[in-house]
Amino acid sequence: MLRGETQYELSAHVLQLRTKGNGMKAKEKKSSDELRPEYNFDYSKAVRGKHYKRLLAEGANVVTLEPDIARAFADSAAVNEALRTLLDLTKTTQRLTKKAGGRRIAAH
Repeated sequence: MLRGETQYELSAHVLQLRTKGNGMKAKEKKSSDELRPEYNFDYSKAVRGKHYKRLLAEGANVVTLEPDIARAFADSAAVNEALRTLLDLTKTTQRLTKKAGGRRIAAH
């Protein structure tokens, strides 16, 4: 090396970028307003109240939960399980209350 010369070393990263060419090529982006094919739905074929009569015959009841209550349950099965548990608890409590109500405490 001669006096006054500066030695430069290239890092592996710089060499890699030089050999690959322009690393800043613009990538094509898909349009964000396009739906996936599985989400395309033909609303012209939709039928209002399609399941209404069947649900009514089955005795189904649709209930709207308030947001804070809805967050507590994963799905309708969890809501049904919680309500059944509450009903069982209520029945048990009523039976215990009725039995206890018939007893009289003797006065001393």
